[in-house]
Amino acid sequence: MVQKAKILLVDDRPENLLALEAILSALDQTLVRASSGEEALKALLTDDFAVILLDVQMPGMDGFETAAHIKRRERTRDIPIIFLTAINHGPHHTFRGYAAGAVDYISKPFDPWVLRAKVSVFVELYMKNCKLREQAALLRLQLEGDGHAGGEHEKEPAGLLAELSARLAAVEEQAEALSKQLDDESADAAAVATAAHLERKLTGLRRALDALEPGTGGGAGVLPAQG
Repeated sequence: MVQKAKILLVDDRPENLLALEAILSALDQTLVRASSGEEALKALLTDDFAVILLDVQMPGMDGFETAAHIKRRERTRDIPIIFLTAINHGPHHTFRGYAAGAVDYISKPFDPWVLRAKVSVFVELYMKNCKLREQAALLRLQLEGDGHAGGEHEKEPAGLLAELSARLAAVEEQAEALSKQLDDESADAAAVATAAHLERKLTGLRRALDALEPGTGGGAGVLPAQG
């Protein structure tokens, strides 16, 4: 069963949260509500999110302050934030949003299709990164097990490496298709940069796997750190 990504919706007005849920329900992901900045930060303590849709104008802790707290936490600093605002205060206000760490800044009323398309890009990137982490974890387990197994299981590592290579090839194919899609759609610079970072990590993992293949002179080497 494919794990769904979580999307955090932060707005102090229930009707706005309901509208966001209606727009994003077609993505078939898990939508989590937060009616304040404090509630959003609490949700981020325990759950991982693909993207955060954050209202700027909220009583108490506003969107800018909430974003600042999110970016200060190591666990959450890399989660993409899309700011939503009902009032266009001009370039200075928009710049403040980007300075706070937002990947996008959208004024209400917004085009539902555009918002859904932007969110879907970050959901796809999140899912690709999750798959990559799974592949890396499997490979690390194999390397650790290979160090203790001895010669009686010589055929098993080769079989697992072949399986890992096949799985990685599938992820590489999806990442390539996603990069082409981003190029075709002239997507946000942040999304393109994230996709490029994913491709670099995939390349490093592929090199590590190739080095472990029999006949390449690699042997049980060390997997590059995943940055």
